[in-house]
Amino acid sequence: MNAPALHAFARPEVPPLPVYNAGLSSAAVRARYGVADIARLASNENPFGASPAVGLALAGLAVQVGSYPDANCTALRAALAQRLGCTPEAIVVGNGSEDILQMLCQAFLSPGERVLTQRPAFGLHEIYPKMMGAEVELLALTPSLEFDVDAWCAALARGPKIAFIANPSNPVGCMFDTGDFVRLLDAAPPNTLLVIDEAYVEYARLAPGYPDVLALLRGRAQPWIVLRTFSKAWGLAGLRVGYGIASDPALVQLLDRVRTPFNVNQAAQVAALAAWGDEAFMAQAVAQTVQRREVLAEQLRALKLPGLRIAPSATNFLFLDLGRPNGPVNEALLAQGVIVKPWKDPGFETFLRVSIGTPEENARFLAVLQAL
Repeated sequence: MNAPALHAFARPEVPPLPVYNAGLSSAAVRARYGVADIARLASNENPFGASPAVGLALAGLAVQVGSYPDANCTALRAALAQRLGCTPEAIVVGNGSEDILQMLCQAFLSPGERVLTQRPAFGLHEIYPKMMGAEVELLALTPSLEFDVDAWCAALARGPKIAFIANPSNPVGCMFDTGDFVRLLDAAPPNTLLVIDEAYVEYARLAPGYPDVLALLRGRAQPWIVLRTFSKAWGLAGLRVGYGIASDPALVQLLDRVRTPFNVNQAAQVAALAAWGDEAFMAQAVAQTVQRREVLAEQLRALKLPGLRIAPSATNFLFLDLGRPNGPVNEALLAQGVIVKPWKDPGFETFLRVSIGTPEENARFLAVLQAL
């Protein structure tokens, strides 16, 4: 069966789906551009890595790899629930939080139903709903590159089946403060499932006015789930662990119907549990990253590059409007071993997302950009 025939054989929703842009690996950049030293500033990874406790916990794991992991992540869910003030039954764990995003779409979306999210969005907020045949409404940013709260409230009032609310935004970095978030909750009807994607919550908590999302959601009539991850602040991007705190254990039970049985491997569970036990390491890494973000933003402003705009950020990255096509700039950065993420959404072809790295990596990005 050739490619056109296979496309015709597939579900009609699948061939038009965009491929998620995961970016280039360090090995690919080394091979393509002949550079040995790479600055990885594309995937919002934690330059401090994971807590030393993670390495210790993983050291003896080889003797266990012949056995299946705990399908229910029992120990990890118990530890999460104890600190988060909920029951383990209200927590779902995934192979990264994107695994839970896929479960949500598989469990709740049918063809033609409407999903609400932001433009530009984390790609899977758009891809997974379309995979299920849903229609996706994308809300625009304000001219100052922030959320349009009025537009969000109006769109929520129209009753989408699911609303994906990334707070703070990926890729932009802007956030809803407490007042804005309460307005969203008040606008949402009781039959809309609110999916609050807090992948960067550990960084955002240091921003003035960031809401205590779980406290505001508890007791609300509508169903909700808050998604978080060990990939960013906790330094476990290579092991893929995400989790969700749900409004009701019944929501988790529905996700279990579509979840693969052993979706979080043994190493990931052990590492996440060890990282969770060293909150101080994470907090120190986050504080230093936020400080570096502000330094880099000031240094960029000082360059006075024509057309440059920097979106407000409560995360571990900056979203930059270069005022010119990002493709040639990205290629020039790659040739110098600096990996950033050029945005490809229509209307955002002049933007780069730049993760906050080590001081040396940040300085290298700045120097190459200035030289261009």
